[in-house]
Amino acid sequence: MAIEALVARYGLPALLVGAGIEGEAVVVAGGLLAHQGLVPLAGVMAVTAIGSFAADQGWFAVGRRFRDSARVQRIRRKAAFARALSALDRHPIGFIFAFRFVYGLRTVSPIAIGSAGVSPKLFLPVNAVAAVIWAVLFSSVGYWFGNAFERFMGRLHPHGARLWWIVAGLVVAGLIVGAVHWWRKGRT
Repeated sequence: MAIEALVARYGLPALLVGAGIEGEAVVVAGGLLAHQGLVPLAGVMAVTAIGSFAADQGWFAVGRRFRDSARVQRIRRKAAFARALSALDRHPIGFIFAFRFVYGLRTVSPIAIGSAGVSPKLFLPVNAVAAVIWAVLFSSVGYWFGNAFERFMGRLHPHGARLWWIVAGLVVAGLIVGAVHWWRKGRT
């Protein structure tokens, strides 16, 4: 099977998982893959919205269920957690909508929201709308800047290196960085 067929076949599931683990870099890379015609742009938007939504719902549930556990209590002592709770107290709907767009608050925020006692009936619809807007925005950025990216990469690799290798490398690197970051946060 050709590499293009493999990327087209497994690209969307990989993007689904990557959007939940890493975030923006994976979604932008998905837009680049769509620009190359390896995956449909609408599919990238859909699976990255679902991946982000599902991950945030999971972290929200962890915050609600384990709010009194030692691990969540350790996380609660972090400065980012305190900032998240402060912003949540001032503007609950705005914070739930915007946290995924603020670097450094993406993973801790759903835990903070869940542990703060926010109702699932409030979190779920606001999280769903925010995930869709986030996925459409970042995948569109990758798609819209695909021509510029191709020209840039063509200058770096004038002998016909395929763009999908670079995009696949970026996705894998993003997943590795996200996994290491998640693992290190869990140990502190």
